[in-house]
This record gives sequence, structure tokens and C-alpha cells, in this order.
Amino acid sequence: MKVSFDATGEVVVITGGARGIGAALAQAVNGAGGTAIVFDVTPPADGVEYVEVDVADRSAVQAAVAGVLERHGRIDGLVAGAAVQPRSTVLEMDAAEWTRTLQVNLDGVVWACQAVVPQMVERQSGSVVVFTSGLASTGYAGASAYAASKAALVAFAKSLAVEVAGDRVRVNVVAPGVIDTEQFRTANGGADREHWHDTIGIGDPDDVVGPLLFLLSDAAAMTGSVLSRERAFAKLTSFI
Repeated sequence: MKVSFDATGEVVVITGGARGIGAALAQAVNGAGGTAIVFDVTPPADGVEYVEVDVADRSAVQAAVAGVLERHGRIDGLVAGAAVQPRSTVLEMDAAEWTRTLQVNLDGVVWACQAVVPQMVERQSGSVVVFTSGLASTGYAGASAYAASKAALVAFAKSLAVEVAGDRVRVNVVAPGVIDTEQFRTANGGADREHWHDTIGIGDPDDVVGPLLFLLSDAAAMTGSVLSRERAFAKLTSFI
């Protein structure tokens, strides 16, 4: 059975949507009749509405959201995907690296939710999707800051889901699995696709679009859930 999602009239903000999964989602939202708006520090592909913003800057996020509401009058969906993934061991990591990782990966989601969710509550409608990672539960040598931020996001999203459930706003989490993106390749030393396919399996950004569109749609009568595409994450501990 073929399932498609109609996003006509929907406005969706995607943080970190210039590349990778976010970029694929933005194209899908626009293709389904909606309006995708990317918050990022670099511009996305042509044809996608873009606001240059560092999500770690709370005031900048608030200003960006205010601009979207002024132009479009509403935000129906928020997909919080902006993240950084530095690599260093706990003993080698400096304070700046740790702080920046949590500021982007965790604080950035909090600031976006604080700016977007109130108008969802007011309208009694809306969907928030937050990205986590299998590393949140398995850990990974050299990625402690990233793993810690992604673990914290699950607790944050579940707590927010409880707080706004009575206002018909849904908050869910997606664990995309290992996806072939520029960030993944950079963080993993440029290992080729065949290596990752043979060891733990790897997907493409488009593979995550369907689950994201589902969670953004009214078809997803769920909140506080974690939807996982993870495959063989237990094997990750063997590959450093």
C-alpha cells in the first residue's frame, strides 16, 4: 500500500536543514504542498526558504521564529535536527568543545521549542520532532559530548510532551540510525560507504523522510514516543 502525506498549507521549521536529513525533509515538505523554512548557519539548496541563525543563540532563535510568524502567521511543525559531532576522548576534550556541543545539540532544541511551541499551544495544534541517536544508549569512544547531548534530548522531549499533551501538541523523537551525510563522513574520518554498509548498515537521508512526515502529520496520534530506525548499533562499540 502506498502512503503519501499532504502538507498543503503547513509551515514547518527545520533546524539544521541545509544538508543531510533536514535538506531531504525540506524538499519533501515543499513537494507535498507545504512550506519548509530552514534555520542553519549555511544556506540550503535554492528554492528553500532560509533564515541564517545559530541555534545556540537564544535571542537569534527567538528573532528568527518571530520573523516566520510575521511572514506566515503560523508554524505547524518543528523538526529540531541541528547538531555538531566533534570527536575527542573524554580525557582529551576541552571545555569549549564540550560547551559548544551541548549549546548546539541540546540548548538549541530547547530555545527552538520555547520560541515555537507557545503559538502551537495557543492554536491547540502542532507537532515537534527531535533527533536523538543510538549513541545515546550505547555510547561511543570519542563521541561522549554528542552521545550525552542526544541522551538528554530524549528526557527533554518526553518531559515537554507531557507538559503540552493537554494542548494537543505532540512531541516525539526520531533515532535515524547511521545515515550517509556530510556530518557523518566528517566525524568518521571519511570511511567509505561500503565499509559502513558491511559493518553496521547505512541509510540515505531520504530513508528518514517518511518517518518524519508521519510524525508531523495528524496520522501520528502519538506523543512522547521514540521512533527508531537504528540497525546493529551494538556493533558500533567495535568500530572506533
